[in-house]
Parts: sequence; C-alpha cells; structure tokens
Amino acid sequence: MKKPSDPIAGSYDVGDLLGLGSQSARKSYYPALQDRIEELESERNRYKWLFENALHGIFQGDLKGGFLSVNPAMARIVGYDSPEHLSQRVIRLREQFFWQVSEFDQLRHELLAIGKLNVREVVLRRADGRPVNVAITVLRRPDLGVEVVEAFVADITERHQARLKLEQLNADLERRVEERTEALQNANVGLRYHIEEREKTERELTIAVNAAEEANRSKDKYLAAASHDLLQPLNAARLLVSTLQDSPLPVRESRLIEQVHRALEGAEDLLADLLDISKLDQHAMQPDLTNIDAYELVYGLAEEFDPVARAARLGFRQRLTNGVVRTDPRMLTRILRNLLSNAFRYTPSGHVLLAMRRRQDQLRIEVWDTGVGIAQEKLSDIFTEFHQLLPPESGGRKGVGLGLAIVERMARMLDCSITVDSIPGKGSRFVLTLPLEPAVNAQPGPVIAPVVASGSLEGSRVLVIDNEPAILVSMEALLERWGCRVAVAASAEAAVAVCRALSFEPQAILADFHLDHGRTGCEAIDTVRHALAAHIPAAIITADRSDLCRQTLQLKNLPVLNKPVKPNRLRALLSSLVSPSELPL
Repeated sequence: MKKPSDPIAGSYDVGDLLGLGSQSARKSYYPALQDRIEELESERNRYKWLFENALHGIFQGDLKGGFLSVNPAMARIVGYDSPEHLSQRVIRLREQFFWQVSEFDQLRHELLAIGKLNVREVVLRRADGRPVNVAITVLRRPDLGVEVVEAFVADITERHQARLKLEQLNADLERRVEERTEALQNANVGLRYHIEEREKTERELTIAVNAAEEANRSKDKYLAAASHDLLQPLNAARLLVSTLQDSPLPVRESRLIEQVHRALEGAEDLLADLLDISKLDQHAMQPDLTNIDAYELVYGLAEEFDPVARAARLGFRQRLTNGVVRTDPRMLTRILRNLLSNAFRYTPSGHVLLAMRRRQDQLRIEVWDTGVGIAQEKLSDIFTEFHQLLPPESGGRKGVGLGLAIVERMARMLDCSITVDSIPGKGSRFVLTLPLEPAVNAQPGPVIAPVVASGSLEGSRVLVIDNEPAILVSMEALLERWGCRVAVAASAEAAVAVCRALSFEPQAILADFHLDHGRTGCEAIDTVRHALAAHIPAAIITADRSDLCRQTLQLKNLPVLNKPVKPNRLRALLSSLVSPSELPL
C-alpha cells in the first residue's frame, strides 16, 4: 500500500525539480554549494574567534539604547566581569556608558552627519564609576538600523597619564626657571649696594635686573646681554676698587673697600660661570685642539695662585713634570683654575698640592687640599649644576654650584676623565687624566699660560681706547697709580688726535674690541700704528668671550684679556708689552 507521504507517481515538488529533494541529492548535484557553505561557516568561526579574542574593545550598539553585541576586551576596558554583565548593566549608552552626556551627543551628531568617526579620544564610565580614557573609532550601520553603530575601542590610560606627567614636568621646569631667575635677581640687587659709583651703577644694574626678568621667557637671551651689560660696569668698578686698595686710607674705609672687592669677585665668578654653562648648554663652545707642553701651562697656574695662597696663609706646593698633551689650552686652564679655586676656597688651614704624574701613556694632574672634605654619599652629586654640597661652616666666598659642573662638561669635551676622593674633615683630591701624545707627534704648540704681575711700570706711556667713559676713568686711575703716563680716547680718530696734540708716543696700546659704530679695537690699533708710523705693542680687552672673537684675535696675533680685568693679569700683560726684552721678534 502506498504511504501518504510518498510522492504521487509522475509528480515532483520544487526540491525535486531543483535537485534538492534530499541531502544526498544536494551533495550529489551541488558539491560546490556545499563547499561554499563550509567556507562561510569557517570564515564565520574565524571572525567570531577574532571578535572574542581581540585586544581592543569591539561592540555593536544602538545610539538610542544599549549594546547589541560586546567582546570580552570591551568588558575588561570598562571593568565588567563579562560581555553579558556589561550588556545587562548598561541599557542606555548615553547616560550609563559615556562619562559626559555632551560628549555622547556631539559624537552622535557627527555620526549621523558623516557616517563615521576615526580615532576620537573620549572618556567612558567604568563599572566602579571611575572614568577611563579611550580612543574610539565608530562606523554607522544603517543596514542594521537607523542608529546602529559598530565601534573599536583602545584603552589609552597610560598615554593619558604620560601626557599629564609631561604637563606636570613642564610646570615644574617653569617653576625652576623662575626660582633661578629670582636667585639671580637677588644676587644683582645685593651687588648693587656695594659699588662705588652708586647712581650710575644702580641704573645699569636695573637694566640687568629687567633683563633677568626677561629671562623667564629667554634665559639664553639674558645671559648674552649680561656678557656686555654687566661685565662692562663690573670691569670699571673692579679697576676703581683696585686703585683705592693701593691708596692710603683709614682702617674702616680700607675694610669697606675690601668687602666691595670681595663682592665684585663673587659677582665676576658668578657671571663667568653662568656664561660658560650657557655656552656649553648651547654647544656654542668647541675645543680648539693643539699639542701643548702641560708643564708650562700648569707652572703658569701655580705662579698665578701663589699670591692667593699667601693671602689665605696656606701652604702651596707643586710637583710638576713634563708631558705633551693634545687639548684646548684655554679649556684645560679653566678646568684647573676651577679646581684650584675650590681647593683654596674650602681649605681654612693647612696646604694645597698641585701635582703632575706620568702613568704609562697618561698624564695625571692632581689637586690635593686639607680642607673640609665632602661626604661620601654626596660625591656623585658634586658635578651637578647648582649643587652646593659643602657645609656652611666651611668658610670662604660661596658660589652657586656651577664650577664643578663646568669642569665635568669641559673634561668630557676634551675626552679626559675627572675623579674625586674625599674624607670629611681631612680634605679632597681631584684627578684629571689626559692621554699623552706619542713622542713622534709631541711637538708642542703655543700655550695660553696664565700671567702674573711682574716688573715696574714707572714712566711707561700707555694709550687706552674704549667707548665706555667709566672704563676710561677707572683705567686711567689704576695705571697712574702704577706710575704710568696715560692717554685715553673713545675712538681711533680721537686717539690719534690726542697723541698728536700732546706729542704722546705710546709704548703700549690697550683697546676694547667692540667700539662705537661697528668699529673694532683691531682697526683702532692699526689706525694708530699707521698714523704714528710705529709698530706699537698692543692688546685687546673685551667682554666678548665667543670663539669667533678669540679666533679673530689669534689671526691678528694680539693678546687678549677678558673683562672684568683682574689687575694682576693686566699688570703682567702691560709689563710684557712695554718691556723690550719680552717683545716678539
């Protein structure tokens, strides 16, 4: 008997007509379709795996409601246990998922207008009610609903915190700049009350203080101005004070003059350190390497510090040896001068030793003292800027903590090492190590050695050219105190006129480098020599410490002294100019 479900003989349903009457028929007649179905299923499973295991959050939701689907990463980002927990708890994206409703409204408005948003930073609400910063990319899916969207979310909490930390660091840096500027202003104010010519110096220091305030916006601009605006009046004041020191004065006035002298010395050291550290920071100071006889350079420094040792009533011993090194003599001199200055400054009693030792292919220059010493835990900090690690009872004139920072940077530029050993209460030893030049290359060049006062200047005829009236007054007073006959002028033409009017035949010329109207001291010297038809020995005195100025004067073969001028160096230089035995051939 035929079953009701059996097909009527001679009739076929749609599946039979299409060859889909049974699964076996489908497999038989449509193998390609079955393969495609399996590929789609495999692809679906792969996307499902990526959705569930993605590192970034992914969700599909309705802007008018809640989530349609969420992956586990999205739940982790906002602090929920599972995607299901998130979908159940958050039923309104606007109020429950976004930290600020206004931010959601803005995002929704832009999505409806342009259809997608790329990498927008927003703040979402975590399960515990705290905010979380994310970057979100959103696409509209109008095929699934008017306000259905798909979103990809990355947690940027670390990036946000790093940005906040950077902003804090910038604020701290600004505060440090303001504090340093305030300290510099205070130093300038204190200095102002100790200068002899009060009215003029106060006006110039007011300009300097205003420049220091401008340093809040540009420290380097201020320091460049300070090299001229401050060193010029300091130079005049220092020379006038030196003149007064050589004059017979009552005890009380002599004590006041000595205090002014010390204040000026402190200001000079401060400005020199600030200018050098600024040039080092800007990489504006480059070493000019040449072979030098280290013995000559160190011996010159020893002679320079002999008077310092006598004034401080300290013993000063030297143990020197020969050795040719390739270095910048100017920078090496500055390094050793800073080390020696510190040794004498912080040694209340005892002695200082300056020693040179050869160790195979190296030369060690050592500075020993019996001073207050440095605690072991602070040795690693002494070469840091603006660190004053010595105790207040150490005595002596204080700096601002830049001397050893300059030493360390210059030593690094010269490719030599600097080390220190110290015992509190017993003293310190600083060691500078330089490579010795092989004998075949050891041909020393000229050494820029320190100069010390020597010789009598009685009756010497000196012409001074400077465009600063205060400098002319102070130079004339000091040189006349030394017994010189002095003529002063503000320009080359005025100098020639003075010499002719007074029948003055100078034995030496001292000229400022920067004169009025863009003229230089080199041009003034040439003009005077030509007008008087004589090759008069000459030197340049300048506040310009740039490498360009130094190289220009080297080409002219003119000795140079930097302002503020130390009287003992000026006297030694002048003695060498007016003494025929020391003139170059």
